[in-house]
Amino acid sequence: MRQTLSERLRQPGLVVAPGVYDLVSAKLADQAGFDALYMTGFGVVASHLGYPDAGLATYSDMVGRVRQIVEGTATPLIADGDTGYGGLLNVDLTVRGYEASGAQAIQLEDQEFPKKCGHTPSRRVIPLAEAARKIKVAARARSSKDFKIIARTDARTAHGLDEALRRGDAFLKAGADIVFIESPESVEEMERIGRTFDAPLLANMVEGGRTPILNSSELEKLRYKIAIYPVAGLLAATSTIQSIYAHLKATGSTQNWAGHLCPFSEFVRIIGFERVWEFERANPEDEYW
Repeated sequence: MRQTLSERLRQPGLVVAPGVYDLVSAKLADQAGFDALYMTGFGVVASHLGYPDAGLATYSDMVGRVRQIVEGTATPLIADGDTGYGGLLNVDLTVRGYEASGAQAIQLEDQEFPKKCGHTPSRRVIPLAEAARKIKVAARARSSKDFKIIARTDARTAHGLDEALRRGDAFLKAGADIVFIESPESVEEMERIGRTFDAPLLANMVEGGRTPILNSSELEKLRYKIAIYPVAGLLAATSTIQSIYAHLKATGSTQNWAGHLCPFSEFVRIIGFERVWEFERANPEDEYW
């Protein structure tokens, strides 16, 4: 049995968590052997609903995807809980629902509703006192302290790093386990974040985003404990699909496409057809006649 996220966080080394957004991406990451998976709100909203990550998904949309991913994988899941989908009572419901669905950590942010993706413009944050109350409610709502509360602030972009650090400190005092300062814009800012907190820190590695992409050893030196890569898989899949569809439209065939396709035999193994065949062998149709 794989160790829990709580157990892994007590051990040395960076926890690298790839972004997963559907059951195919989740199964691939699960089979790759990562210490944790990160259910990306950006990716779930895009793949499941076809919408931008702009506060359009509901609690029901997201908790259902949490449950599906947990049931289909064995790796601890960190799940994006956006703003908690409303006020304090909504935060309480969201934390209880995510924990009951099998997630091992929830990320909650201090944006106004409707929220926006953390690497896009025009984000606004709620007052600090209100945001801290949400974290306090979240910490009280969980049934086990092994279920981790990740407190994210989006204050850096509009209000500067000093305000973001102030909020991170307040969230720790309110009961958060992990601090997530979203969108630092330089290595120097990331260094300052690392010097400020004596608590686990989360780095958000968004390809094409505001924050420098650093490798694991660099992030460890800056005192980060978790690195999420929320859109790497989604962007790679999108690029590949665009390429083969363009080739098919242009040529009328998938022959001679320059890219790489997963062999069909490998894909059916990934999604579990071997169990179907094993079941059918053990339960032949004529057994009951």
